[in-house]
Amino acid sequence: MEKFKKTIRLFLEFFKIGLFTFGGGYAMIAVMERELVEKKRLITHEEYLDIIAIAESSPGPLAINSATFIGYKTCKFFGALLATLGVVLPSFIIIFVISLFFEKFIAIDYVGYAFRGIQSCVAFLILSAGIKMLKHLKRTVFNVIMVLLTVAAMVVLELFAPDFSTVFIILIGGFIGLFLYLVGYFKTKSKIKKAEGGNK
Repeated sequence: MEKFKKTIRLFLEFFKIGLFTFGGGYAMIAVMERELVEKKRLITHEEYLDIIAIAESSPGPLAINSATFIGYKTCKFFGALLATLGVVLPSFIIIFVISLFFEKFIAIDYVGYAFRGIQSCVAFLILSAGIKMLKHLKRTVFNVIMVLLTVAAMVVLELFAPDFSTVFIILIGGFIGLFLYLVGYFKTKSKIKKAEGGNK
C-alpha cells in the first residue's frame, strides 16, 4: 500500500512539473532538480546529474527520458510508467485543445505578448539549470577541460554556423569519458596484477 501511495505521489509530482513548466525539457531541468532533489529528496544531486547525462545522450526528449529514469529509480516499473505519463499528459492535453482552434488562438495579440514573456523566462530557466548543474559537478581536471571545450565548441558553432549537430558534441564527450575510464580501469588492473606478482 505504501509503495502504491509513493508511486501515485510520484505521478502527481511529475504531472505538476509537466503542467507548470514552459519551454520543454531543458527548462524542466531546474524545476525537476528543485522539486525532486532539493524538496522531496527522491534522489541525490550526483544521481540527478548522471540521469540528465544519460537522458540527454539517449534518443527521445530529455524531460520524458529523465522522468522515466527517475521513476524507475524510485518506484521501479510502475514508477517509470506513471512518471512518464505524468510529465507527458499535461502537454498532450494542452496541445490537443490548442490544436482544435490553433489559428484563432495564435491570432490573439495577448497570446503573442504572453509567448514573448514566456521565452524570456525559459531562457532564464535553462541558464539557471546549467549553473546549478555546474555547481554540483565535481571539480576534476577532466570535468573542467570538458566544460571549457564544450563551451568553446558551442560558441564556434554558433558564430560560424557549420552544418554540425550538437548531438555529435554529446557523443564525442561520451566516447572521451568512456575511453578515459577504460584507460584508468586497465591501468589499475595492471597495477594489481604487478602487485600480486610481486607478493608471490
